[in-house]
Amino acid sequence: MLSVQAFSLARLVHLAAAWAKLPDKHLTKRIKRNISCMQSCRTGQKSTGRAAALRACQAKSMGEKELPGVLISEVGGTFGVLESHVEFLKKHFSIIPMKEFHKNKEKLREQITSIFIFERRPLIDRELLENLPKLKVVGNSGVGVNHLDLKLISSFGVKVTNTPHAVSDSTADIGMALMLASARRLVEGCCIATSPHTKDFAVDWLGTEVTRATLGIIGMGNIGYKVAKRAKAFDMTILYHNRNRRKEEEQAVGAIYCENIEDLLQQSDFVMLVVNLTPETHKLIGKRELGLMKPTATLINISRGAVVDQDALVMALQNGIIRAAALDVTDPEPLPRDHLLLQLKNVIITPHIGTATEQALRMMTEEAVENILAVLNGLPIPSEVIP
Repeated sequence: MLSVQAFSLARLVHLAAAWAKLPDKHLTKRIKRNISCMQSCRTGQKSTGRAAALRACQAKSMGEKELPGVLISEVGGTFGVLESHVEFLKKHFSIIPMKEFHKNKEKLREQITSIFIFERRPLIDRELLENLPKLKVVGNSGVGVNHLDLKLISSFGVKVTNTPHAVSDSTADIGMALMLASARRLVEGCCIATSPHTKDFAVDWLGTEVTRATLGIIGMGNIGYKVAKRAKAFDMTILYHNRNRRKEEEQAVGAIYCENIEDLLQQSDFVMLVVNLTPETHKLIGKRELGLMKPTATLINISRGAVVDQDALVMALQNGIIRAAALDVTDPEPLPRDHLLLQLKNVIITPHIGTATEQALRMMTEEAVENILAVLNGLPIPSEVIP
């Protein structure tokens, strides 16, 4: 049985053939356009291929608008957009990978109205912006935008969006996972339990409890608040430091606002970093800040690696200034294989997997698409990033 689209197309071809026999004076402009489109489909179009020609003809015949072009890095591979996500993007855009753009730049540059950033790719520089005269929006999949030159992009009249809502739960989960894993020494414990040399489990091999401990959250945005909600279930005392006091959030989870970051560092058993990387937060935690922490405290970083002075962190861990660190982010990523952080037993490092869940990545793509379409259609933008 023919599908609805196939039936409509077949019917249109049949009608076009019949109309073609009528005198020209009996044909309306729309009928002439349909006949021309069908003839083009029958002869084929070398530039786009027969299938693409048929789809274009059907779209025009049914009065559909041509999909806006979106530039992506590539499909699949190590750094490309996941194929399942590409299928979703195709519902709203004409997909143009970077390789295709470079091969046919003169034709495609006029079609691209948006760029979809996935895993910080494609890279956006002045040359690319100058070659995209119709570009209106850069939709970043993820909340961090430190890989984008916001002022440069804005100077071309292009808007930037991100996806803060899609990443909050998954990133809060990894923050709690790192805190628990470090406190209970799960990585070390796994090695002991699976080692071929282990004969007995030592009774004096101890961790520390998270329940009823004090958690200091630096950055009470969407993610920080989700962390606080999880910490409340562990009966933790919750302190937070933020540029602005969040009274509604602190009341909801029973958090205590620390106007000075020093007060939070001195009182916390666990310090979790949940801030954006900006010039103000670059190396926010250095030698002085680490020295203010308890010798029994743990530093957890789920923001960006450059928020921490890693040289100072190595010294603090080596000299017992703090007990441990649990990092989902480093600077650079990955670290050089001879980096001292990789040699310390009181450090857990994961490969920036805060948002690495099927659900989070899907929601990030959906939120990015929502932002892009809002810009292209002149609607309020859900998550615009202001330079």
